[in-house]
Amino acid sequence: MSEKNSGGTQSARERLQQQRQRDKAREKQRRVLIVSAAVVGVLGLAAVVGVIAANSGGKDSSDKAGPVVAPTGAIGGDKPAIPQGRPDAPSTLAIWEDFRCPACAQFENFFRDTIHELEASGAVKAEYHLATLIDGNMGGSGSLRAANAAACAQDAGKFTQYHDVLYINQPQETDDAYAKNDKLIELAAKVPGLDTPAFRTCVEDGTHDAWVKKSNDAFKASEFTGTPSVLLNGESIFPSKGNEQISVENLKKWVAEANKGKKAGTASPAAGSAAR
Repeated sequence: MSEKNSGGTQSARERLQQQRQRDKAREKQRRVLIVSAAVVGVLGLAAVVGVIAANSGGKDSSDKAGPVVAPTGAIGGDKPAIPQGRPDAPSTLAIWEDFRCPACAQFENFFRDTIHELEASGAVKAEYHLATLIDGNMGGSGSLRAANAAACAQDAGKFTQYHDVLYINQPQETDDAYAKNDKLIELAAKVPGLDTPAFRTCVEDGTHDAWVKKSNDAFKASEFTGTPSVLLNGESIFPSKGNEQISVENLKKWVAEANKGKKAGTASPAAGSAAR
């Protein structure tokens, strides 16, 4: 092979490699845009319906809840939340969501690994606020029943694992499958050690129903227009922060900027945090 041909082959290989890198970058961006567009689209619909529901005076099944029984380690007072991660982490990621909400599943299934990574490193602690927006908008009780079951999982020290299972297996928004306690108990079997008599009793008795209602009341009293609503240290970051669209890279960047000059958390993870 002549030197000229060798150089031409090398150049062609470099061009092919560069093209592949460009294609890979475009595909990554495309996936982010698809997820973001889907989430924003559903969020927009949820916002409209949510405002209508809030102004209509309609009731959902959570209105019948009894005495407030907070799950183990719950925080927040009038804005109840389940904390996860290291309690001394320098930044807080507050996530308001509904287990029937498809936009919430889009968010969780796309950013789950990143959030777990940030929690494990001590960069952020997460606070999950549970809402029943879809029950109020579409009827049914799946949002409430699933939220109560998640709170029961928190009692067992397995909130994060069960929370993730619920979003991975989320039924269609119009299918109120999570209204059935048997379905929630069936999914608990996917979390080692969760399906116990105590968990089943908690789920079937609706032990934390009133606590979930209190959390949903806080959501309705807020200025949020839909779920998910995600804040980093009190500043909204979903679907964007200022002019920047949320992405894995931007989420990590925003946390790094917020934590500049601060020490990562080192305390033992909050009760119910997944083992990393």
